[in-house]
Amino acid sequence: MRLKIETEREQDGRWLADVVDLPGTVAYGNTRDEALTAVEALAFRVIADRVEQREIERPDKVEFAF
Repeated sequence: MRLKIETEREQDGRWLADVVDLPGTVAYGNTRDEALTAVEALAFRVIADRVEQREIERPDKVEFAF
């Protein structure tokens, strides 16, 4: 599973990271790295929940593209 992450810097200086393929999976950070780390962790939780609910099959591998 390859997931695309988009980042954007807000006017207040915070960074926003969004996993395009998992709607609603958005996280903020004071730095770009913090935002990426937070959104990747959130993406793993969303994937785990969807696997547990049998909405998707367990992926063999998860990769992030920027």
